[in-house]
Amino acid sequence: MRVRRLRGTAVALAAVTVTALAAACGGGGGSSGGDTAKATTEVRLGFFPNITHSTALVGVQKGFFAKALGSGTTLKVSTFNAGPAATEAIFSDAIDATYIGPNPAINAWAKSKGEAIKIVAGAASGGVFLVVKPEINGVEDLKGKKIATPQLGNTQDVALRYWLQEKGIKTDTKGGGEVSILPQENAQTLQTFATGDIDGAWVPEPFASRLVQESKGKILLDETELWPNKQFVITHLIVRQQFLKEHPDLVRKLIEAHVESNAFIQSDPAGAKEAINAELKELSGKPIADAVLDSAFGNITFTNDPIASSLHGSADHAQKVGLLDPVDLNGIYDLTILNEVLAAKSQPAVSDK
Repeated sequence: MRVRRLRGTAVALAAVTVTALAAACGGGGGSSGGDTAKATTEVRLGFFPNITHSTALVGVQKGFFAKALGSGTTLKVSTFNAGPAATEAIFSDAIDATYIGPNPAINAWAKSKGEAIKIVAGAASGGVFLVVKPEINGVEDLKGKKIATPQLGNTQDVALRYWLQEKGIKTDTKGGGEVSILPQENAQTLQTFATGDIDGAWVPEPFASRLVQESKGKILLDETELWPNKQFVITHLIVRQQFLKEHPDLVRKLIEAHVESNAFIQSDPAGAKEAINAELKELSGKPIADAVLDSAFGNITFTNDPIASSLHGSADHAQKVGLLDPVDLNGIYDLTILNEVLAAKSQPAVSDK
């Protein structure tokens, strides 16, 4: 497989172009109609360089996506720091599909009045923590403190604001209130926490484990404690509706590779962690420490189930903190292709409820 990696683009922190060496793309079904398919030689996929996006990391590194797409299609992969940036890339037709968290997907659906995206598969649950300085022992100790999130309106940002609101603590979107919330890139958060410029962060893995292991942070809250059955969607796969309409065969191939990647993660955790670190090294120039990887990987459940009930919960939370107007999420999911792929593997169907 020939790999060409690009960095420094306006759309992404890094990009990868993978030219497949397997068989050419075939036709496929799908709920959006195969008769509208148009010829294309490129599929543009986004994800974050986070352990919560391991389905993508493994799928790219092990060549599952390249193999599924075949020799006639090039896979171009761009990485993002947080969901809002990824959805802007969707809106600007810079990418065709992306791994993303629930709140940015909800925002994309709302802003486009249900015309921009569809959620086509789940990817991961859990792996998000509030990490604080050792002297902070409870929510009352957070008053007057500075807490970072990856980006205003992203999944972790909404979760933190809603949790504080439920505890009776006021915040605002400009960093004011009883707790100052400071959206910043995760890599910056590692630095500002180490220097003492912030007092904590609500972040996904591997950044939570790095804050603990590298800067003596303390876990104040595991977000799984806030959800029924300790399950909530942290990552799922969305596609542009136009791309799904025009190229259902390619979306099917993406989903086939997605399911294969999750199966590999579940059956060979050691091999998955090796692939994850290899991909992170190619993206950033260096791997993460084995201890961090082991900790982060163990905190996440990788699943094809989108855990739809938690998406509706996230929308409710975003509305209550003033970051989302009331929105009808009916139709945001299109799990038809996923369930066909799962059925072919004798796996149970997943629900959009």
